[in-house]
Amino acid sequence: MGNRRKPAPPSRARMAIVTTAAAGSAILAAGGNANAAPKPDLATVKAQVEDLNEQAEVSIEKYDKFKETQQRLQKDATELQNQVASAQDRMSGLRERLSAVAADQYRTGNVDPAVALMFSSDPDTYLKRASAQDIAASSQSDLLRLLLDQQRRLDQRRAEATAVLGRLDTTDRALAAEKKLVQTRLAEATRLLHSLSAADQAEVNAQDGRSSRATARETYNGPATGRAAAAVQFAYAQLGKPYLWGGTGPNSFDCSGLTGAAWRTAGVSLPRVSQDQWNAGRHVTKADLQPGDLVFFYSDLHHVGIYIGGGKMIHAPRTGKNIEITPIDYMPYMGAVRP
Repeated sequence: MGNRRKPAPPSRARMAIVTTAAAGSAILAAGGNANAAPKPDLATVKAQVEDLNEQAEVSIEKYDKFKETQQRLQKDATELQNQVASAQDRMSGLRERLSAVAADQYRTGNVDPAVALMFSSDPDTYLKRASAQDIAASSQSDLLRLLLDQQRRLDQRRAEATAVLGRLDTTDRALAAEKKLVQTRLAEATRLLHSLSAADQAEVNAQDGRSSRATARETYNGPATGRAAAAVQFAYAQLGKPYLWGGTGPNSFDCSGLTGAAWRTAGVSLPRVSQDQWNAGRHVTKADLQPGDLVFFYSDLHHVGIYIGGGKMIHAPRTGKNIEITPIDYMPYMGAVRP
């Protein structure tokens, strides 16, 4: 049998020419509209926008938690730094007293060995190395013990302040990262909306068909009394105000900012974020819901509203919307808490 040479594979250039020709034929067959971008599908864009807003809300609750931690750490750091300054002042006062004693003893020629050592070298080094017996043997042992105890307290406060400042720095960086993440997701949602026509944008941004367009002029006349009634009445008064991530009022709110403000007017202090509000009262079943109860949504509890009866709640929905009345079945319901 004779040897047969296999045909050489087509060159890349030839393949490119063939591919380009085929693509050109397809474009011509479609009417030659090569530059027309596909029109965004309204349902797809709406789903993407809702998903991005939900992701943003998760990050917003994290942001609120980091912000709360930052404020607490800043307060702790300031308090510790004040304690360090006070301890340093007390140390200076004790050293001045010892200095006066040492000068008096020097003039009389009766310098205590411990005092002489104290002022012949670095005081801090001496205090750290001096044994309790050496101090006790000194005629000025009480004063030296006070100084040693004050040094110990000063070192402890300095260490605590350094640790708190370290945690504050970590929190600051986490806060900035979460803020950037929120901004990125909201910017992407805005970009998607702007890819739609004006009519379609209005459709996506419209209140849900089952939501109430109630305004702050409405008042609560339901069965709740006492603190719960006060919280619900406050929520009604916020209807129509804009959602603002990180907002706690009085002109705008995020979801947990609204619930916290409502119950604060009723004399109850709630944690800042929805996940912590989940543990801020007694859990109640869906069948036992009463106006004023906090209602939670999604498996990670990143959204919360205030139940007003009739299967509805008042909540701050998301960026671009206003505080509204919505059925609680509008989102994945997880449970309720009665503060």
